[in-house]
Amino acid sequence: MITRLKVSYLIILTLATISRPGAAQSVEAPSIILDAYIQEGLQNNLALKQESLEIGRVTESINQARALFYPRLTFNPTYSVAAGGRRLQFPVGDMLNPVYATLNQLTGAERFPTNIPNVNELLAPNNFHDTKLNVQYAIFNSDIQYNYLIQKDLLSAQEARKRVVENELRYTIATAYYQYLQTLDAVRIFENSRNMLRELAKLNEKLVSNNVATKDAVTSARYEISKIDQQLANSDKNRQTAKAYFNFLLNRDLTADIQVDSLLTRSLPAAPPALTALQQTALQGRQELKRLGGSLRATQNAVKLNEASIRLPNVYVGGSTGFQGFGYTFSNQAYVVGQVGLSWDLFKGYEKRSKVQQAKIQTELVQTRLTEVEKQIQLQVLQAYYELDAANESLTASQTGLANAEQTFRLIDSKYRNGQALLVEYLRFQNDRLTAQIQQVLARYDVLTKRAALDRATAIQ
Repeated sequence: MITRLKVSYLIILTLATISRPGAAQSVEAPSIILDAYIQEGLQNNLALKQESLEIGRVTESINQARALFYPRLTFNPTYSVAAGGRRLQFPVGDMLNPVYATLNQLTGAERFPTNIPNVNELLAPNNFHDTKLNVQYAIFNSDIQYNYLIQKDLLSAQEARKRVVENELRYTIATAYYQYLQTLDAVRIFENSRNMLRELAKLNEKLVSNNVATKDAVTSARYEISKIDQQLANSDKNRQTAKAYFNFLLNRDLTADIQVDSLLTRSLPAAPPALTALQQTALQGRQELKRLGGSLRATQNAVKLNEASIRLPNVYVGGSTGFQGFGYTFSNQAYVVGQVGLSWDLFKGYEKRSKVQQAKIQTELVQTRLTEVEKQIQLQVLQAYYELDAANESLTASQTGLANAEQTFRLIDSKYRNGQALLVEYLRFQNDRLTAQIQQVLARYDVLTKRAALDRATAIQ
């Protein structure tokens, strides 16, 4: 029985050190040391830095959307050189020169030119420039307005996502710290047990030398010491693994020392409020809901954007000023052009109507997801609440069991030293006490972990 329990204990510690739990920490702040580590993790953790970069990226999208509200000013010079290609040919000389010659004969004066050339110009202008400054300004554009609102909603959703990651990190750091302290307590328990067995071996050696006991009493004690040494080696390995994982979360050197709060487990968290109150707190504070709320507002604005593009036109003003002509002379080449424009898609194959319907479906999808997450959160709070309740009951039972095991072992130890108990009885009750100590440590840290899980589910920081 004791062997199976020790193996289970080692498996639990190993899984705890390699697993990565989920999300927030207790508001009661039981440890200044732990709080400092959590703040360090929030500042240095690489996953959280990635979320900050994502927020920066979305913020730049808002700046880009805001820029569309301002006028657009562009400097656009062009210069054309052409050779060959199509020509514009018109026999204006062949048509007018005979007529003008006849008129000159009738009037007796050279009033009309008779050497007008025919038109033969390249369609592509050669040595032609257009150096201008353009300005455009959207007086009314529903796409620009709603796109800006959508980007703001997406930023709110991204900020909520970062707070979700912060919650996850708080919980992960707290539980990793508890796991590390748990491995330290395990090492301490096994070391104390080994010291006691060594004292037993020395006692048995004296009994054998005095012909009070046989030699198997010494070998049995040494065998028990070897088993404890194996368990102690595994516990030390788990301690190093838990230490490395905790430092990884804080983005520190994996072998950096961890400050131990020896008072952390002496005062357990107070009893939580009622279940219904915790569920309401979770629905108000969980960042997952706020993230979905931002996404929902974005889809609603997408619906408005597509509906407005059907009903309303886009109105803009603009203008150009510059120089235009053959050769860069800028002499008598200046010009100014003003524009007022309106753009309205009257029919586009029902494409916009389809986009409106698509946006409405997306809105309904996000709304359904929001309702589902609300139910999931309520379930998470309920599960965490009753798991904490069960952990507290288990801790009470383990404390009672440890007290009984300690008392029984003291009696057997006294009897054995006085020759009133067998070695097999001593070893059995010593193992029972070791089992009770391990159970009590596991139960105590389980209470802290379950309370952190409840605070995570209710979004308490």
